[in-house]
Amino acid sequence: MVMTLLFAGTPQVALPSLRLLAADQEHFRVAAVLTRPDAPQGRGRHLHPSPVKAEALKLGIPVLEDDPSDPDFPARLQDTGASCAAVVAYGRILRQPVLDAFEGGWYNLHFSLLPQWRGAAPVQRAIWAGDAITGATVFQLTAGMDEGPILAQSTVEIGPHETSGELLDRLAEDGSHLLAASLEALAEGRIQPKEQTQGAYQVAAKITHQDAHMRFDVPVFALDRQVRACSPEPGAWCLYQQGNGPQDKQTGLTVLRAAPARGNEPGLPSHLEPGRLAMDRRHLWVGTKTLPLELQMVKAAGKRAMKAMDWARGARLEDGARCS
Repeated sequence: MVMTLLFAGTPQVALPSLRLLAADQEHFRVAAVLTRPDAPQGRGRHLHPSPVKAEALKLGIPVLEDDPSDPDFPARLQDTGASCAAVVAYGRILRQPVLDAFEGGWYNLHFSLLPQWRGAAPVQRAIWAGDAITGATVFQLTAGMDEGPILAQSTVEIGPHETSGELLDRLAEDGSHLLAASLEALAEGRIQPKEQTQGAYQVAAKITHQDAHMRFDVPVFALDRQVRACSPEPGAWCLYQQGNGPQDKQTGLTVLRAAPARGNEPGLPSHLEPGRLAMDRRHLWVGTKTLPLELQMVKAAGKRAMKAMDWARGARLEDGARCS
């Protein structure tokens, strides 16, 4: 039995699922793709298609960029001939008339083990909280945020140095197979959606630019989690200055990759106050409440990303240089 479906998604993370469903013509026919409208990008602010739109056009699949709040939108969905929808990071709220447009329902791939970490940033929040495992969940969309009944879940371990971008790429690939297998089993009557357990669970709120402002009066493990959770977006950042004088200007510095220092590293300062920078021939450290954090990749305001040591040499760090 071939399931005719609509695919709704927008960013790069949705591509593995779109490609897998489009390639599996024995079980699926992707009748259309729903995505966000073209958005301005780059210095020229020229309009660019979403990654999902670009991939759909490459695959020869019709694309919808309609506003889901338009009263006529449910009818346009039904005109696609799809009986249900698969959703991966579409990025718009779908209200009940839209959810009712397909008799077969809407099924979302979410990158957490629901009901934990409902919301916009489940991967980032799991890393920031220090979770050891996370996973992917396929569930049926309802009016409540990520509250619908679950079809299937898979779990993965979070690597000790893994950033949210790296983990999300891994979950997107693994989750694409979970989504396809779940929809196939649903069509064949081998699984039924199961209601989520009730309780108080953490919500994965979007990480704002201000959230990403680094604090140095915390233990090194906490600062390391913040950097990994905010990489690559929105990027953990601080203000760098050469000293404490009024003439010392502050410059924005984004930390893309870092690692907690080991207590037995050669050259490691015996004490480094929170926010203070120190370096030797191979390492650049910043002080925290406990051990220093080694900065590995950074991006200064208006500059390209580079190795932290290359930036430090170019900045000619002075004694007393610090971040805040």
